[in-house]
Amino acid sequence: MNEPWWLDMSRELRAISQTGLTFSTDPFDRQRYERIRELAAALVAQGSEHGTAEILDLFLRDAGYATPKVDVRGAAFRDGRILLVREISDGRWTIPGGWADVNQTAAECVVREVAEESGFIARAAKLAAVHDYGKRNPTRHLDSIYKLFFICELIGGDARPSTETSEVAFFARQELPPLSLGRTTAQQIDLVFRHAEHPELPTEFD
Repeated sequence: MNEPWWLDMSRELRAISQTGLTFSTDPFDRQRYERIRELAAALVAQGSEHGTAEILDLFLRDAGYATPKVDVRGAAFRDGRILLVREISDGRWTIPGGWADVNQTAAECVVREVAEESGFIARAAKLAAVHDYGKRNPTRHLDSIYKLFFICELIGGDARPSTETSEVAFFARQELPPLSLGRTTAQQIDLVFRHAEHPELPTEFD
């Protein structure tokens, strides 16, 4: 996926500013980094429907060395059908998952997310892919994101929606429902089907 130039540039300027403010003690340098952050917010505002102040407020919530966020997704199957959950936020379907939490391994995070969003207890069996969000998902995001796709084995539990999901169901490969494209694409579902069918395939990465 080709991202607009202003989003790519603003994301890098934001990272330079955030990292600079983390390590710089010189007051003049800090002023320069703060100005870079303001310019990054203005760039996003010019290319989107949001105001500069709104974007700057989002930027101010992050501190420390700027690194990509991590999103984990757990692909589980039953009788050749993939487990998907319906997001309350947009009414569309996705592989269960979400942001990784601190003090948990990536595998622990994906097992937790599957349980929270679907009601099923899973075991992470294989890391199928590590994708860069900006290269693979069609929707835009202010953050740089790594998406980790795990093949999971269901070992217990029952289908149960959550505070974030309204439905839980299994779908055939060629009968997918409308997808929440910021979370999961048809190409990514095809990828996890291939890895579930051929466990010997190596992990794919950008």
